Amino acid sequence: MRRTRSLNGIDRRRVLSSLALLPVLPGTLVAAAAQTRAPGDLLPSWSDGPAKQAIVDFVRATTEPSSPTYVAPGDRIAVFDQDGTLWVEQPMYAQVAYCLERVPALVARKPELRNVEPFKTVLSGNREAMAKLPLRDIEKILAATLTGMTVEEFQSEVSRWLETARHPRWNRPYTELTFQPMQEVLQYLQSNAFKTYIVTGGGQDFVRVYAAKTYGIPPEQVVGTAGTTKFGYGRNGQPLLTKEPKLLLNDDKGGKVEGIHLMIGRRPVAAFGNSVGDREMLEYTRAGQGAPLAMLVLHDDAAREYAYGPAAGLPDSKIGTFTPALYDEARKRDWTVISMKNDWKRIFAFEA
Repeated sequence: MRRTRSLNGIDRRRVLSSLALLPVLPGTLVAAAAQTRAPGDLLPSWSDGPAKQAIVDFVRATTEPSSPTYVAPGDRIAVFDQDGTLWVEQPMYAQVAYCLERVPALVARKPELRNVEPFKTVLSGNREAMAKLPLRDIEKILAATLTGMTVEEFQSEVSRWLETARHPRWNRPYTELTFQPMQEVLQYLQSNAFKTYIVTGGGQDFVRVYAAKTYGIPPEQVVGTAGTTKFGYGRNGQPLLTKEPKLLLNDDKGGKVEGIHLMIGRRPVAAFGNSVGDREMLEYTRAGQGAPLAMLVLHDDAAREYAYGPAAGLPDSKIGTFTPALYDEARKRDWTVISMKNDWKRIFAFEA
């Protein structure tokens, strides 16, 4: 495990590039629904092509008992990055939007912060000024808004925020901005006895609040950046856990592999990502036996979502960076690059 650092690993992608600020059936119901579909309709939001075929071939090769690369059900582990892989991550990570929007409530409880930076800048509403906040100031905001409360209090606050928060572009809840093609992959794998995990650089406790309802993935199958908690007793003598501003696991880059070992204990046979933060996870997966699947989502559709790289000549981005070096590695190592523009018939469930 990595040594203790600042909270929640948001530095994993140097979070802020700009500040322009459904659900699927859970659990066994997802699997049952997927099993009722005709074989040719397992991935209806995918265009026919190498990416879709790679998924179908992988499932066939790992689940047919006669296959030389058959994988026993207990070893069918698939891991998915979340931001940029399962849902929209631009123009900022949803968790960062949550933290910024929590600042007024924080200052209401602690008025002494009103004229203290960086809280003063956030309260001003000046997006240009907020976009220029250095990383150390962002970390102060994260530490102040994500800690100092019980786990249950944090879960309640996140749940309330998700009910009212809207993405600035689509004016929809963040949980409606999951990628429908990836939802279909989750259902397809789950219906074939794969255990699907979210392995994210985002806050583990944050993602656990909505993972079951949004993706059909229970809290214990979410591996994310985690801060420490402290056991104690409340005023009524009831035991509780309090979130502390101290990093336990930075679940990004090599930390994702460390998190997989710590929380899952098995090497995945399939891994899905979209950025340099997922590179080591895909490398680790592909180093396993058999015919592991490694896939990267390339955001190349500005009309329906966003376009950023800078791989393939796309605009650069500090959020979800997909570099030319990563693109070259994918081609060299036979990882499948998913083009949102060419491989997905539709991106969101609400599209006509």
